[in-house]
Amino acid sequence: MSYFLESSIAEFKKYKGLGDKAIAQLHTDDEMHWKPSAESNSMAIIIKHLYGNMLSRWTDFLTTDGEKPDRKRDGEFLEDRETKAQLLELWETGWKCMFDALTPLKEENLMQTVMIRSEPHTVMLAIIRQISHYCSHIGQMIYLAKQIRDADWQTLSVPRGKSEEFNQMMMEKGK
Repeated sequence: MSYFLESSIAEFKKYKGLGDKAIAQLHTDDEMHWKPSAESNSMAIIIKHLYGNMLSRWTDFLTTDGEKPDRKRDGEFLEDRETKAQLLELWETGWKCMFDALTPLKEENLMQTVMIRSEPHTVMLAIIRQISHYCSHIGQMIYLAKQIRDADWQTLSVPRGKSEEFNQMMMEKGK
């Protein structure tokens, strides 16, 4: 497997892990459906959108357009009051579809042309496009979870006011 593919898979895993940790901090179905305003997306909506996107983009990735005709994108943005368990199933199914499509790829696939919404992309560009897309939504998920948890939020990175300690620990670890 090429360095690009290995690195891309590692990035997807890293961001999935951040999404997992944000979701884990929400405990109720109501929290999964909370949104700060009527025009905002809830955690549930973002998960449904990512699921729909992943199934569409990664099913038969090399041979069919990444925007499947049976995808109901507008429906991904409707509040249907799914349970947290149902949403987690969608979350895991979407990621599995994506990883199953990426894992068998080889370096010679990277410059192959794939279509997304009838627009040609190299496999490499299609992967970069999806990393960017998923990262932006996972950032939204983290922000939503942080708003809901407020003072009970468990940070996913260096805690506020702990940068010096973290830097020192990293320098000692590197010795």
